[in-house]
Amino acid sequence: MKKVYTFDFAGRKLQVELGEIAKQADGAAFVRFGDTVVLSTVCCSDQPKDGDFFPLTVEFVEKEYAVGRIPQSFLRREGRPTEHATLSARLIDRPIRPLFPEGFRNEVQIVNTVMSVDYDNTPEMTGMFGSSLALGISDIPFDGPVAGVYVGRVDGKLIIDPSDEERKRSDIDLAVAGTKDAIMMVEAGAREVPEEEMLDAIMFGFEAIKELCSFQEQIIAEVGKKKREVTLYAPDKAIEEDINSRIKERMVKAISIFDKLERQDAIDALKKEIIDDYDTRSYPSEKDHIKCMRMVNDILEKMVADEVRRLITEEKIRPDGRKVDEIRPLDAQIDLLPRAHGSAMFTRGQTQVISTTTLGPLSDVQIIDNITTETERHFFHHYNFPPYSVGEVGRMGSVGRREVGHGKLGERALSYVLPSLEEFPYTIRCVSDVVESNGSSSQASICASCLSLMAAGVPIKGIVSGIAMGLISSGPLDEEHPYTILTDIQGLEDHFGDMDFKCAGTEKGITALQMDIKIHGVTREVLSKALAQANKARAEIREVMKGAIAEPRKEVSVYAPKMVTFSIDPDKIRDVIGTGGKVINDIIAKCGQVKIDVEDDGKITIYHTDKAMIEKAKGMIDDIVREAKVGEIFEGTINRVEEYGAFVNLFGDTDGLCHVSRLAWEYIDDATKYCHVGDKMKVVVIGLDEKGKIKLSHREFLEKPEGYTEKTERPSSERNRDRSSKKENYHSRNPRNGNRH
Repeated sequence: MKKVYTFDFAGRKLQVELGEIAKQADGAAFVRFGDTVVLSTVCCSDQPKDGDFFPLTVEFVEKEYAVGRIPQSFLRREGRPTEHATLSARLIDRPIRPLFPEGFRNEVQIVNTVMSVDYDNTPEMTGMFGSSLALGISDIPFDGPVAGVYVGRVDGKLIIDPSDEERKRSDIDLAVAGTKDAIMMVEAGAREVPEEEMLDAIMFGFEAIKELCSFQEQIIAEVGKKKREVTLYAPDKAIEEDINSRIKERMVKAISIFDKLERQDAIDALKKEIIDDYDTRSYPSEKDHIKCMRMVNDILEKMVADEVRRLITEEKIRPDGRKVDEIRPLDAQIDLLPRAHGSAMFTRGQTQVISTTTLGPLSDVQIIDNITTETERHFFHHYNFPPYSVGEVGRMGSVGRREVGHGKLGERALSYVLPSLEEFPYTIRCVSDVVESNGSSSQASICASCLSLMAAGVPIKGIVSGIAMGLISSGPLDEEHPYTILTDIQGLEDHFGDMDFKCAGTEKGITALQMDIKIHGVTREVLSKALAQANKARAEIREVMKGAIAEPRKEVSVYAPKMVTFSIDPDKIRDVIGTGGKVINDIIAKCGQVKIDVEDDGKITIYHTDKAMIEKAKGMIDDIVREAKVGEIFEGTINRVEEYGAFVNLFGDTDGLCHVSRLAWEYIDDATKYCHVGDKMKVVVIGLDEKGKIKLSHREFLEKPEGYTEKTERPSSERNRDRSSKKENYHSRNPRNGNRH
């Protein structure tokens, strides 16, 4: 039976329809937010899966009919997820995943199908609301509800779910999600906003989240199903006690080894000792054998996790011996790659990233084809994480969701300090290759890419540094349970910790935030301490970066395209392009294959590594669009001579006629007797007729005869005699015209 629920949220109508669509799913919600419509469904397997992780997948399916477009692919149908779809799926996954029971191994799939898009009401947060509600009303165990909102700030005023126009004007672009009790996820970009102001924006969004969670609770209380009984995975106590008694003390020593690889070798040796022992035992069946070995691995993993967490929370000892607010050794270098337009390497402990910057013409813009309002992108940041960076053998191929997410985080952090296209008309690509990793590689990539941008001569507005903060708690975040905030988390602390809080920005403020947690939320106090600790760390990192390069170079690399930008009359664009591109292609061919971008408003940008070729191309275009003006003087070349005058090339393909009467002060009856093709002639423009034809004169540059007047220029009897002669010649060539009368 169909049920409809409505809620006035942020001045807009939020409507939920249940019981009519997708009835065979375990849970389904048809959610309307303004004119945005998302169908959120959830299905769960009946039996748990074998494995050591929770098999949850979240999909964000963009239908181009949602924005009234036909897909531009060859098959004219939607294909692989776009970058926006991947990022949106991650956005929904991150606050939902921690709210499933510990040990839950049933496979869960959440599908959000975007069916209509109103750009003022985002489908991402509509999908998050629908996903949570679909889980809440289903029989799947879920400790929700959860909800999310966007927060903007326009003219100093914080706004919940800003419109598309407001987001363009906002200096904060914040996505925050949580339960009614705590914040679960933060994703933000900002125009160098101070920490306290960003924290206020987060808490402002949290208050709105509480309203959405309350609305969900009302619906769940009315139509929610009873939660199913499930078997939660837990290791065998006897096996756990046996393993602890045999290697726990040695494991504690192994975990305390500072070097990552040495520590991992010591831990792996202890694990192998136990695994080999249990592997050689006899079992009733192969299935029991596999089940036991998986359990042994889980127990060993938990042993490492418990010891890492205990050392940090109780003894304030980190695996590598650092203080809780201490950064690993730092190093920054530039110009590693001689032919790259900009290159840099940033090292933090055993995390190392090489980043390059490539400058291209505006025509290298990335074309965006998704359901957002974005159509093109002139700056993109790519992140690669090859398996060798962690000493492993793995598949090399297309990027995964994690690489897309980390690349976008770096892109967001750096985008706020880039110059405008008017200031620096280039398409910019940064590529971060992680060559060694022990945690926080995404923030190392931000530092490395910032250095490579400066080395490439991109006039950025400030140095962006990034740091990853962590949290280890001994229980709920309250006065009875101590917690520790860690600066610059490494691999073990990230893997076994409760929070990964990435913060990037300049000395003026934050440009990007991203927070993921594994517990049921964090408080303002935790966020405030983490931001303050991160600020101190970022300042320390900036000083090391300044040691490599203090400010952007004044010139781009010799291998980078140089450019010049100028404007022409838009009506002249057709002359520059020519029929079928003939004119502009001729310019490109004659000027070393320069790149020429021509915009509709008449703005032209020319790119080439050789400035001489740029100037040559610009000169050719200037000649095409140039218009002669009365009084202008030219030193031209005669390219055609007729009896009545000489045609002089002034510039480009522009010629003017110097009539025989203007060639000299004295009388000349035939111009062919006075000048020849190829002669240089100095002329002045004396007029333009209604068709734009140019009239020239040469005699102004000759000495005028003494006593000369216009009347003495030529006897009238001679002029009349010539007219009669020309008339007779004309009629002899055209007898019909001569007999009209």
